[in-house]
Amino acid sequence: MSGARRKARRRAVEVLYEAEVRGITIEEVIKRRRAQPEPPINEFTERLARSVDERRGRIDELLDEYAIGWTLERMPVVDRNILRMGAYELLWAEDIPDGVAIAEAVGVAKELSTDESPNFISGLLSRLLENKSTLSL
Repeated sequence: MSGARRKARRRAVEVLYEAEVRGITIEEVIKRRRAQPEPPINEFTERLARSVDERRGRIDELLDEYAIGWTLERMPVVDRNILRMGAYELLWAEDIPDGVAIAEAVGVAKELSTDESPNFISGLLSRLLENKSTLSL
């Protein structure tokens, strides 16, 4: 996967994070970001952020169900949004191979979160993958 895609994913997580922290919609964040020259926001970032947002209710249910020893509310906001992105790509993005979805989420976690986060994110997304065929999406 290219560095450009990783950057776009990281920006999508930043959009999701900003919307959650500020209590505003994804569309408001995208509109504001488009008005700023830096950092640029591309179509992949916008589409990914919107897609995660559209399925957020189901994604959050699954993350809550498969997180061992954690509730969604207790997770750091950045990890929660990286997990949302990873779960979306793993379960709904048919053009993204499962291993790539997990590896990219882990890569973004290494860039944006704590030292423990990549293992936590990898473990939770791997549990979703193991159960993927039985999940009602």
